Amino acid sequence: MSHFSTVKTQLRKREPLLQALLDLGYVPQEGERLVRGYKGQTVKAELSVSMEKGGDWGFRWNPSSDSYELVTDLDLWSQPVPVERFLAQLTQRYALNTVLSATAKEGFEVSEQTKNVDGSIELVVTRWDS
Repeated sequence: MSHFSTVKTQLRKREPLLQALLDLGYVPQEGERLVRGYKGQTVKAELSVSMEKGGDWGFRWNPSSDSYELVTDLDLWSQPVPVERFLAQLTQRYALNTVLSATAKEGFEVSEQTKNVDGSIELVVTRWDS
């Protein structure tokens, strides 16, 4: 019996997802990898993070939802925050990286970035038109 859980997300682009994981201090392995779970069970993922304690976790592409989904053995989740909080932090960093990429393509530069007490991130971007 498999102990793996699949958690749906709204994360659709690979590069902002990779950058968000790096921003949070994780070094994901790219390419099809096996994510380890209970009693050596495995499941395939396109991005994976191997953990010394607990189970590994990763993200795999779900074509029917056109997004990445988190795959992990939730019974072995050993991160410093619960999986829901982790996904909230990851989604925030993903959104920030998506906005930064889009604004850079439009010729904007970040002139100010502030992390507020409530955890939100405030950006001020500028662009000089000639």
